[in-house]
Amino acid sequence: MKKVLVARATFPDIVDRLRQHFEVDLNERDVPFSYEELVARIDGKDGAMLMGGERIDAALLDRNPQLAAVCNCAAGYDNFDMDAITSRGVIATNTPVVSNESVADFAWTLMLAAARRTRDADLFVRSGHWRGFAYNLMLGHDVHGTTLGIIGMGRIGQAIARRARGFGMTVLYNNRNRLSTAIEEETGSEFVDRDELLSRSDHVVLALSQSADSRHLIGASELERMKPTATLVNIARGGIVDDAALADALARGIIAGAALDVFEGEPNVVPELLDAPNVLLTPHMASASVMTRRALADLAVDNLIASLGEGPRAGTPPSILNPEVLEGRIRHERA
Repeated sequence: MKKVLVARATFPDIVDRLRQHFEVDLNERDVPFSYEELVARIDGKDGAMLMGGERIDAALLDRNPQLAAVCNCAAGYDNFDMDAITSRGVIATNTPVVSNESVADFAWTLMLAAARRTRDADLFVRSGHWRGFAYNLMLGHDVHGTTLGIIGMGRIGQAIARRARGFGMTVLYNNRNRLSTAIEEETGSEFVDRDELLSRSDHVVLALSQSADSRHLIGASELERMKPTATLVNIARGGIVDDAALADALARGIIAGAALDVFEGEPNVVPELLDAPNVLLTPHMASASVMTRRALADLAVDNLIASLGEGPRAGTPPSILNPEVLEGRIRHERA
């Protein structure tokens, strides 16, 4: 029986499903592996189910040449050195699309909370300081009828935009490439450059993928371009926002509020953010609904079974990232 590593704890029935096909080594402690721990635990394994934070690179693969499949239980795969993985004939998969709607829901959760100062209001009540009505108590900013700016208009960005129709919002977007007219009409969105988006938007949501060009895409100068009444939401990736610059902007009233689900160097958070006013901080939980997390895990298992299966269990993984590896194996078998 082939052996697989499950790098983090997951639903018990998901593990049981894997055990029907493989000998499973599960990270029972659910503490992230260090790189050296990961290298050691993958030793002798044919495949691995990963949560997106475990680095798979040339050095790890050279020390574990038996590894045949690495399957992320996440849409992102910046933990994969795809050139190294593909050149060694290892199948790589992710779990795209599954979490799009849940992440879009959560982006709206954060936007509304930041605009209406939900965190501050909750702390105010819990502290015992509430003494009744006051005209200026916890004044925030409306979302309905305002302008939403979305940076990164992939599937999640488009799902965020579609929800804006119910709030009567003007939607601006900036993307590496302009979308088709049909998608712009469906999402009710207008393509603008980034500077215009920042200066016109009442609420800015980051939904772009991580790349070398996106690090600190939002820094001090970009925050200065935003309205003093504006809010910023990041459900994309840590490091896209210069968190220290954001904390300073909030402290100086450059923008009105922010909500972050991702951080540079997470789970660490820059101390200045912890003390900044009107910022809501959540622990990378945008996909954390029961249905979505289960669907992500199920798809990762489907990928692993198809990648490592033999006979009737063998097949094309539903969301393979490097199909050329599979094509190469088929050609080799035919030869």
